[in-house]
Amino acid sequence: MARGTVKVTAKRIKRRESIIKKVSIIIIVLILFLLILLSILSLIYRGGDFLITLDPQFSLKSGLVMFDDPEIKNNKIKMYVTGPDFMDNISIDWLPENIDDARGGSHNGDNYIAYTFYIENRGTKEVDYWYEITIDDVIKNVDDAIRVMVIRNKERIVYAKVNELTKEEEPGTTKFYNSSVAVLEQRKGIERKEIDKYTIVIWIEGNDPDCLDNLIGGEIKLSMRIIESHTRGEREQ
Repeated sequence: MARGTVKVTAKRIKRRESIIKKVSIIIIVLILFLLILLSILSLIYRGGDFLITLDPQFSLKSGLVMFDDPEIKNNKIKMYVTGPDFMDNISIDWLPENIDDARGGSHNGDNYIAYTFYIENRGTKEVDYWYEITIDDVIKNVDDAIRVMVIRNKERIVYAKVNELTKEEEPGTTKFYNSSVAVLEQRKGIERKEIDKYTIVIWIEGNDPDCLDNLIGGEIKLSMRIIESHTRGEREQ
């Protein structure tokens, strides 16, 4: 009897070890899956709230370069912009009048993102280029009240989503190109050795009729690309 009991116990121990081994493998696989998922998410969300890129192939072909320090002029293909941890709604009237006088880089203020950079033509001939600002991710429809101001060489244009009810442009704004592209514009004829200065400002407009309590807790992620051409469809009406 004693010998039989030992055999049964050994089988149970062996079975238990087998189960523990299988569970351990499953746990390891799940951990690896989570690590891969986190890595993917970190690639998507790395770099803050706003990413500016210059197409590297277009840069080589055209001679266009991008930098955010007008004295050092270190060429950059990507610039990562981090905004405030929290942004409350404000009015455009609260922004500094001389917001585009900054030399370069981040100059965020209370409840807005501001970044200044430069595009220079170091090629041998005149060049055309496009710039687009895309809406990469949005939570709780915060894009309903977001404003994107592009200041190029002192010329200001404010872009916004159309009014949700009237489907008309908000006062003093140019409507977003479509539901996923806020800005799509062509810069024609930047001459050799010419420099374009850009200041991008992003905020939530408190005077927008769509700026309601349901936007509280919302998030938005935008990116800007400097490219040779585009394949976007027609502007939404």
